[in-house]
Amino acid sequence: MDNKTIYKKTLVFSLRRVLWDIISIILILGLATLGFFILSKIGQNGYIGLAIGAVVGLIAVIIIMRFVSYSLKAGQIAMITRAVTEGELPDNVVKEGKKVVRERFATVALYFAATRVIKGIFNQIGQGISKVGQAVGGNAGGAVGDAVGSAIRTLVNYLCDCCLGWVFFHREVNAAKATCEGAVLFFKHGKTLAKNMGRIFGIGLLTLLLIGGVFTGIFYLIISSFSTHLSVFFDKVAEAMQNSSDPNWLTAILQNRATLPIAFAAIGGIIVWSIIHSTFIKPFVLTGVLRNYLESGMNDVPEEDSFKLLDSKSPKFRKLHESL
Repeated sequence: MDNKTIYKKTLVFSLRRVLWDIISIILILGLATLGFFILSKIGQNGYIGLAIGAVVGLIAVIIIMRFVSYSLKAGQIAMITRAVTEGELPDNVVKEGKKVVRERFATVALYFAATRVIKGIFNQIGQGISKVGQAVGGNAGGAVGDAVGSAIRTLVNYLCDCCLGWVFFHREVNAAKATCEGAVLFFKHGKTLAKNMGRIFGIGLLTLLLIGGVFTGIFYLIISSFSTHLSVFFDKVAEAMQNSSDPNWLTAILQNRATLPIAFAAIGGIIVWSIIHSTFIKPFVLTGVLRNYLESGMNDVPEEDSFKLLDSKSPKFRKLHESL
């Protein structure tokens, strides 16, 4: 199966996650509104009820919606993995995806434990790399470290997904060992890692410029048409930012009354881009990245000796390795 076909067949997971996200927002707003009206009716402060309802809604979302969202994400990774490694997918990919997740992780606790370990390993490695820039010294070193750190955080999300894909693929070994193998793969096959980084950041930057740019322009036109009504608001924001104790390029933009509409339009454009990117673009990128990753691992499964590559770079990896 080619990447385009796999993407189309597994996109249903992303669409269902968006649906659950919308439901979670409606739930929080609904419970907050309900709390406001209940306390208002009994003569109490309605805003206290608003806060109580919002807290209850957040707890419900964390307990229920978060699990559903993560289960759908894991199922999507499992099905992309199967399509790449076996060349076929069942008719009902959602049902099969959930089944595979349950089979690989006997309990929900084990699934979340595995994802936390994977993310912890890559975050520790990323932190070590970002410190190299900071070691240059001065503001220049800090800027380099921050830039590298931001890139690493973006890459970590894909690394975690791919590592989880390897855990689903290499199901004849226990999840802990498969996790170690998956982590090593990225650093054992440098060319594959470089190819994946180009795909991740190239497509991400292109879609940000195109989608984010278009919606920034749309939001700017909308804001400009209401400039008279928003004038007082912009004046207040600019005045508040004048007293900022942390001057930087962003505060400089927010302090300038003339650039505030552009700043708010850009924020709106980035928010819309992030929603579209995470729902429609990222799954396509992940399909290609996961294919490169899995094919490199299938041809050269990491051995015990190669685990030493990461023992010194991540205490979490070393601890997991020693537990095998």
